[in-house]
Amino acid sequence: QVQLVESGGGSVQAGGSLRLSCAASGYTSSSYSTYCMGWFRQAPGKEREGVAAIDSDGDTVYGDSVKGRFTISKDNAKNTLYLQMNSLKPEDTAIYYCAARQRVRYCVLGRDWFPSWGQGTQVTVSS
Repeated sequence: QVQLVESGGGSVQAGGSLRLSCAASGYTSSSYSTYCMGWFRQAPGKEREGVAAIDSDGDTVYGDSVKGRFTISKDNAKNTLYLQMNSLKPEDTAIYYCAARQRVRYCVLGRDWFPSWGQGTQVTVSS
């Protein structure tokens, strides 16, 4: 079972930037060779929505609300996933979760598709 630990959340004013990190561990080298890792977020009273995902080939997919503002990336040497968030808006306020699925060659930005989740990190954007 993959373990995921997010960090980098915090409070920022609208227009600012934050970078989230997700450290992954607990997988075998064979299962790590093909995978999808993603970011989701959940605001109070709302469903968890997909933000971005990246597969082992580096192909990415983004949610419509963050396209052009957020960038997902990964550092294979550090087993770490990142989410660079620019031009933040108050509506980006949410708990951000890292998710992973192994032994796949593509990503689906759907919360039910990922079996492994981190504990989440809070992002608050003030106007």
